[in-house]
Amino acid sequence: MSDDDILEEAREAFQLAADAEAENRRDAQDDLRFARLGEQWPERVRRERDLEGRPCLTINRLPAFIRQVVNDARQNKPAIMVHPVDSASDPETAEVFNGLIRHIEQSSDAEVAYDTALDFAVTCGLGYFRINTRWAPNDTFNQDLAVERVANPFSIYGDPDSTAADSSDWNTAFVVDSLPRAAFEARWKGADAVDWAGDRDGAAVSAGRAAADRVAVAEFWRRERVARTILALSDGQVVEEGVYAAQKAMFDALGVTVVGRPREVGSHRVTQRILSGAQVLETLDWAGRFIPIVPVFGEELMIDGRRRLRSLVRDAKDPQRMFNYWRTTSTELVALAPKAPFIGRKGAFETDAEKWATANVQSHAYIEYDGPEPPMRQGFAGVPAGALQEAMNASDDMKSIMGLYDASLGARSNETSGRAIMARQREGDTSTFHYIDNLTRAIRHAGRILLDLIPKVYATARVVRVLGPDGSAQSVGVGQGGQAGAGPLKAVTRIYDLSAGTYDLTVRSGPSFTSRREEAATQMVELIRAYPAAAPLLGDLLARNLDWPGADEIAQRLRALLPPQLKGASPEAQQAQAQMAQLGQALVAAKAEIAALKQDRAHEARKLEIEAFEAETNRMKAMQPRT
Repeated sequence: MSDDDILEEAREAFQLAADAEAENRRDAQDDLRFARLGEQWPERVRRERDLEGRPCLTINRLPAFIRQVVNDARQNKPAIMVHPVDSASDPETAEVFNGLIRHIEQSSDAEVAYDTALDFAVTCGLGYFRINTRWAPNDTFNQDLAVERVANPFSIYGDPDSTAADSSDWNTAFVVDSLPRAAFEARWKGADAVDWAGDRDGAAVSAGRAAADRVAVAEFWRRERVARTILALSDGQVVEEGVYAAQKAMFDALGVTVVGRPREVGSHRVTQRILSGAQVLETLDWAGRFIPIVPVFGEELMIDGRRRLRSLVRDAKDPQRMFNYWRTTSTELVALAPKAPFIGRKGAFETDAEKWATANVQSHAYIEYDGPEPPMRQGFAGVPAGALQEAMNASDDMKSIMGLYDASLGARSNETSGRAIMARQREGDTSTFHYIDNLTRAIRHAGRILLDLIPKVYATARVVRVLGPDGSAQSVGVGQGGQAGAGPLKAVTRIYDLSAGTYDLTVRSGPSFTSRREEAATQMVELIRAYPAAAPLLGDLLARNLDWPGADEIAQRLRALLPPQLKGASPEAQQAQAQMAQLGQALVAAKAEIAALKQDRAHEARKLEIEAFEAETNRMKAMQPRT
């Protein structure tokens, strides 16, 4: 296809996506400005009140509700778990996948990407993160995977025909962004700096900057269905025809041949193009079969064939407006109410008349009055009860609409027992759990994308860093056809072929490893307090879960004191260990006896040598002539 055809196709696809998302984007922007920027008064009302000199107070309570949902998810991080499926996969390789995914998440700050996407989903109904490749350090040609955050969710336009909740069926996507003109010209030398014309609402272009200083470009992702040919090999492998042709010499050297007939299977090819308003700037054939952009939706509804996305605060905006109005009204009534006057008989204020005239606005050390009795101040009418009651009603409406009550927000309520308080907090978590569950679905699809990309990105022989569940790191060798101890794999003893076998994944949500370890240590201490006899049996486990310097060494020493039956050995293994110990002791005794015998034999030999020397000396003395 020519550049003009590609641009025409991209503009048509973008127009469809922009039309399909117009209502969601408009409502999402309004939610974001309302809840986070505090733009909660209608502009006409604010302007009229400003002209009249009347206040417009904004007491924004919505961020506290948003943080409650987002921070609850931060305390219970979803974790991707890979499992072997077929006979060609094995648990050890699955653990390498798990460790490599943990390393990818840690090195690319995936937590920030997940938290940002969920924050936008709760606040305005939609958020995104993406999977990308980056060059590995140390000046190599290797690439690593990374989970990147999307700081501006309005820069992304998804597939308008998608029905999946995790973008797994996206066939088109756009990422519209703007670059400084100097950066554009440095990256694409000679290209025309023409803005991508499809960004109608300008959401992706940085506001407040001159258009002449920036250039809008668009990433155009396209996924197409293609057919590929796979071959069955004599060693049980199933590979693509192109892979077999590229590595035929290696297969021939190993004696591996093709068995059976080739088979046509369906697959997908993903292409990324970077477009300006005038030309195609870059074209990249993506390694995976999914578009690597993952949405995190808020509350999702399908109405009239269109997906409607709603945020946590969508229905709470009217109660928030009412709360602002009634709190402003009560403040205005109190602030603008006339000061309580002094009341006295006629002529009582002639002395110090100037002080009496300013008594409500100034403080005087003393004021003289006329007559036998002092003037009296009229009582204050008090805060308007009706306005305060309406403000309280609006506050309760916000809580009931979002399902987050005082107990969920940390305030004291009528509950007195810990179980009752936890039950009320759990009700709030249940009413907002669909936001956290949508994040879990998104991370599951991210794991599916990573599982598809890892065998392709980490195909060359190399040593990679993997992380355990507790954050401990180790290096393993990966690659197709690599040999341990050769080239870059000198320090490893096994090479894991990540392209062999089929693997599936699940996502487990729960506290982090550190939180679970601290909770385990607390429960163990409580158990030992209730049953002190268990202390010698649980000491090593308790020490391992404590965050002390040298806790692991303490655990090893305590484990050495355990009886054999608690160290995980079976009775047969214990008996074999006892026999080996006895044989070892007998071997030591035999060695000592042999050493003693050798020493005795050496002593006897030396004694014989001395006796022979003495005999020879006496013989020579006897042979000498006498004088």
